[in-house]
Amino acid sequence: MFVTPGNGAAATILITGAIGDYGKTLTIDKNGKTDSNGNYVKMTLQKGTIELNSSTLNAKANSSRPTLYKATCSAQLSVTGPVTPFNGTGLYKGITGTLNITETYAFIAPLSTSGENKGQCNLSAQPISEYSSITGSGTVSF
Repeated sequence: MFVTPGNGAAATILITGAIGDYGKTLTIDKNGKTDSNGNYVKMTLQKGTIELNSSTLNAKANSSRPTLYKATCSAQLSVTGPVTPFNGTGLYKGITGTLNITETYAFIAPLSTSGENKGQCNLSAQPISEYSSITGSGTVSF
C-alpha cells in the first residue's frame, strides 16, 4: 500500500500485490464523517471501498516526537503500527486482516526573524520544505 498524503483529510492511494487497485482515501470519524484527525480511513478504490481502523497507529503517532536537528532546523519522524480493514464493498466485501502501516514525516523549519528567539528554529511556523509518505503491507482475505 502506498499513500500520497494531501493537505487535509484526502489523499491518493495505490495498492499492489494481491489487490492491485488505486483511488482516493478520506480520513473520517467512527460515524463516517470527514475528519482530518479521525481514527478511520475510507479508501474508495476502482473495484470497491474499504474502511480502516487506524486508532492504534494514530495513538502511537500522537505520542511520538520527531528527532530534531537544531543546527539545521530539520526533523524526522517515522511510526509503524497496525490497522484493520473492515466494511468492504464490491470486490472487497467481507475483508478482514491486519496491515502494518508506516507513516514517515520530515521537514525543515524556518528561523525566527525577530524577538528573543531570533535566529532559532521556529517550529510553530509553516515548514520551508516537508515530505510525508504512508506505506504498508499485510495479509487480508475477502
